[in-house]
Amino acid sequence: MTQFIGLVQGGNTVSDANTGVKSGNMQDVEIRGHIIDSLILPKVLDAITARGGTFRIKKISIGQKRSDPSYALVEVSAPDPTQLAEILRNISDHGATPVDDADCDLQPADVSGAFPDGFYSSTNQRTEIRVRGRWLPVNDQEMDCGIAFDPAKVEAYCVPMTDAEKGQLFVVGHAGVRVFPVDRPDERQSFEFMNSAVSSEKPKGVAIRQIAQDLYRARQENRRTLLVGGPAIVHTGSIDHVCQLIRKGFVHKLFAGNALATHDIEHALYGTSLVLCHLSILGLVAKHDSAMI
Repeated sequence: MTQFIGLVQGGNTVSDANTGVKSGNMQDVEIRGHIIDSLILPKVLDAITARGGTFRIKKISIGQKRSDPSYALVEVSAPDPTQLAEILRNISDHGATPVDDADCDLQPADVSGAFPDGFYSSTNQRTEIRVRGRWLPVNDQEMDCGIAFDPAKVEAYCVPMTDAEKGQLFVVGHAGVRVFPVDRPDERQSFEFMNSAVSSEKPKGVAIRQIAQDLYRARQENRRTLLVGGPAIVHTGSIDHVCQLIRKGFVHKLFAGNALATHDIEHALYGTSLVLCHLSILGLVAKHDSAMI
């Protein structure tokens, strides 16, 4: 493993004398794992500078083999504590953890169905919280939830807001929380983006023909089909096509997030969508070979 100390600084210079940055507006963070080839380190540094902060890489150790993890100790600076806290909140989702030995802040929910003010919003990545000096895994990992702590069982787990109960302890803020971003796969093939069933680099006509055949075969065999849809259905003017697939028995269930529902309601009420008007001007609406957004 190769080590460097005091290697890089970014943004404006972070010297106290030159910038007036106070020591209270600085925080050292650690980043571990495959932070180079998974682009985690560049994402962290970009997030710092994009939010008006500066960084100095105080120490970095780069793994020499594919299985070797890397490590970086980064000093983050900001003009004021509020801005620093915002930067730390953002980069924590990339696995940047403050080096201070601090437990997480646990606060009770004051009403059922709501989290305490300043609650930590979970990601879909493996997470741990520090309680009484001990790092605990967060169970039932799910995105956009609160992290509850059960002192009797000494367990942490994700809870949707609607399931929050009055008096239940939840993590507030980002102190004492660390996230483990997904590393790159162990094995990668050259031009791997061509290996997936659907790729923007492949002719879409081939994929569409195959999907149509599968849908027809499924209907003939009385099997049921689930469509996982996104807002591109609305953006590309394909609402009527999807409706026809449902009415004719090719699609039986539709799974989607709030984006599809929101844009569908907007289109139904006002006949508009985020980019539908721009696609119409370019003559790209409902053309299978046009770019999907």
